Amino acid sequence: MKVSIFSNNGPESKAVATALHEGLVAGGVTIDSLDPDIVVTVGGDGTLLSAVHHYNDRLDQVRFVGIHTGHLGFYTDWRDYEVDELVASLIEDNGQSISYPMLAIRVEYADGTHADEALALNESTIKKVSGTMVADVYIKDELFESFRGDGLCISTPTGSTAYNKSVGGAVLDPRFNAIQMAEIGSINNIVFRTLGSPLVIPADEWIRIEPTSSVDNVLMCDQLSIEGRPIKAITYRIAPQRIQFAEYRHTHFWQRVEASFIGRERS
Repeated sequence: MKVSIFSNNGPESKAVATALHEGLVAGGVTIDSLDPDIVVTVGGDGTLLSAVHHYNDRLDQVRFVGIHTGHLGFYTDWRDYEVDELVASLIEDNGQSISYPMLAIRVEYADGTHADEALALNESTIKKVSGTMVADVYIKDELFESFRGDGLCISTPTGSTAYNKSVGGAVLDPRFNAIQMAEIGSINNIVFRTLGSPLVIPADEWIRIEPTSSVDNVLMCDQLSIEGRPIKAITYRIAPQRIQFAEYRHTHFWQRVEASFIGRERS
């Protein structure tokens, strides 16, 4: 088995990455950042998102494991003081995994240049740099609404706990192979009307957003941004690729939600 260690630059993360490297080498595990079977991220959820995008052309071949070195991470199952236990699990790896849906994004440009395609584990947002964003929203090529407001957020089920939740979206169990759209600061009055509620789209449908103005829009795909280019349309659908986590002790989704947002005391 080949393992890649993907760490952020914080001193705590570097120290954990060094200890992990030494433990794996001592256990006979090959360290390979180019062609790994498992990617261990050291840091937080942001580090894991970066690793996913780094290896997005190998998602069908790679499983991920996360160690968090700061606050509790939503995707990271292991703590910084559990390096020895993780090393033992990696050495005894049996190939077990759990997979989650990802978001496929296609961006078309008004200047006719080649369209871009991207993946997101959490979400994608489209906003206008200044003023109100106006856009037509299509569901499976049928016009659904004309949106006016700050922007729109399209998320995966696991990403439903991130920015989507902060703008009033629902939290979705990742066993649903679906995507969600939530409105950001929509304008609803006697003249302009939108649904005003988040909506969930099944895997055989898609969402297409066409801004009425192609300029001054900012498109985010997880941590990556596209700005300064004239966006004609963005199409969102469930990606054929899925992210895979090595399931040594992978925390159940609703346990993650409870720990992250409720944190009730246990007797």
